[in-house]
Order: sequence, then C-alpha cells, then structure tokens
Amino acid sequence: MMVSPRRKTTKVKQMEPQNRTTASEIILLGLSEKPEHEAVLFSLFLCMYLITVVGNLLIILAISFDSHLHTPMYFFLANLSLVDFSLATDTVPKMLVNIQTRNKSISYHCCLTQMYFFHFFGIIDSVLIAVMAYDRFVAICHPLHYSTIMSPRLCGLLVGVPWVYSCFISLTHILLIARLVFCGKNELPHYFCDLTPLLRLSCTDTTVNKIFVLIVAGMVIATPFVCILASYARIIMAIMKVPSAGGRKKAFSTCSSHLSVVALLYGTTIGVYLCPSSVRTAVKEKASAVMYTAVTPMLNPFIYSLRNRDLKGALRKIIN
Repeated sequence: MMVSPRRKTTKVKQMEPQNRTTASEIILLGLSEKPEHEAVLFSLFLCMYLITVVGNLLIILAISFDSHLHTPMYFFLANLSLVDFSLATDTVPKMLVNIQTRNKSISYHCCLTQMYFFHFFGIIDSVLIAVMAYDRFVAICHPLHYSTIMSPRLCGLLVGVPWVYSCFISLTHILLIARLVFCGKNELPHYFCDLTPLLRLSCTDTTVNKIFVLIVAGMVIATPFVCILASYARIIMAIMKVPSAGGRKKAFSTCSSHLSVVALLYGTTIGVYLCPSSVRTAVKEKASAVMYTAVTPMLNPFIYSLRNRDLKGALRKIIN
C-alpha cells in the first residue's frame, strides 16, 4: 500500500519531538564501568579527598590566625587553598556517592550546577597560580620595590578580578549549554559533568559552544601558562646570579616543585580544552580530569608549604 508524501511528512514531524527532547537526567558512567574496580576507586578517592580537605583547610587556618603570614604571598596561597578545596568538593563527593549507592544518575539542573562551579573554581585556580608566579617574580627580581608594587590594592584586584571574571565566563557557558537539545540515552563517559563530553551528547549544532570554549581556554589556560613560564624564566636568570651554590640549589629545588604542579595542571587542561577532538579519547579526558580535580588540589598544600619554614611553624601551632 502506497503512503502519500503528506502523510509520511506528518508522521516524521510527529516522531521528531520524541527524539529531540531536553534531558531530565544525565547518567555519569564514572571512571570505570567494571564493578570490581569500584571498591578500589572509592577507597583511593576518599583518601585523596580527605587529604585535600585537611591540607587546604589547615593552610587557610594557619594563614588566618598567624599575623606574621599576612603578606601578599600567603594571601594568594590562602585563596588558592580555598579554591582547591572547593574544586575538589564540587566533583569528588558526587562520584563517591554514585559508587556507594550504585546510582549513576544526576538531574539535568544539578549537572549544570556542578558544571558551573567546576568552571568557576577551575578558572580562578588557573589564574591564581599565574598571580602567585608573578608575586614570586617581583619578590626575587625586584625585592627593593616589592612592598610598593604588591600594594594591598593591587593584591585585592589580582584576587577579586578573577572571581568576578570567572563568574561571568562560567555563567555564559551554562547559558550556551541550556539552549542545546540532547538525544539518545544521555550517558556521559565521565565521573562529573564536564563541558566537552556533554557537548558530544547534543544533537543540535554546538559550533558556538566550541568556539567559546577555545576562546576562553586561550584566555584562562594558555595566557596564564605563558605568563608563568615568562616569570619563572626571569626568576631562574636571577637565581643564576646568586653567588652561593647552596642558595642556588635551594632556590632551584623550590622552583622545580612549583613548576611540576604547573606542568601537571596546565599540561592536562591544555590537552582537554585546546587539543583537537581527533586526538582526545574518553579515557584520556577522564585521566586528565583526575589530575586537575583531585591530584593537583591534594598536592598544592604540600608543594607550597613543605619548604616554607614560616608556614610549617604556623601549622605546628594550629595542630598543637
């Protein structure tokens, strides 16, 4: 029996709304889809999260209660610890709950909320590390003018502007995502709601989103990374002029530990947000995300405090 073209078109139009719907929930597939891995992952990430929380909160308390640490360097470090704590709290606890309850779903609105705070704290984290590198550059290369250059007003701007800027950028990401339509099973091969995997679930055009991601990544990842490299290049040149071999060795040791965190953070974020999609896989994206959402926030308290005598003294007072 022949079907008229008009009836066929009507039938397609009736089916279209069923296939093109706004998702009510997202299924987070997690780091591994094998149940036997979940117990190990739960224990590992729980330990990492507890270390992150304790380490960063201790640094915030130590800097807050010790008046000797009320300087620009420690002011930036306290803000970095707050951001690292918040970034880990936005992603890791939800993953632990999903593993424990064996329920991998998250509502669409909660997914957007998690994504907003992930980008909000992630952008601040990236910019703050660059600010701290600039602070060390001024302290080492221009020590006589340090207090004049790093005035309270400038320090307030260097911290306040990233918070405001990040709020605007993150909100723009969410508004651009909210206009998309999602199709299929809405299964996200990730352990939290990240932007790039979510864009692949959309059955509408995401060109605007992808262009905005590249622009923002260039501003908040590539630009701070170049500034950090330039600052540490000048710092290393200044260290080379130190006459004492012991002083040079100590300074190089401190710089190498800081640069290792920089390489870990920016290397993974550049790979996720700036590399072509053809070279990215779900496994690589999840491994990179673990580095900048769990490993880096856990390591930062140790990197920035273990070689700092004043901060270690303040931490001992807090613990005692």
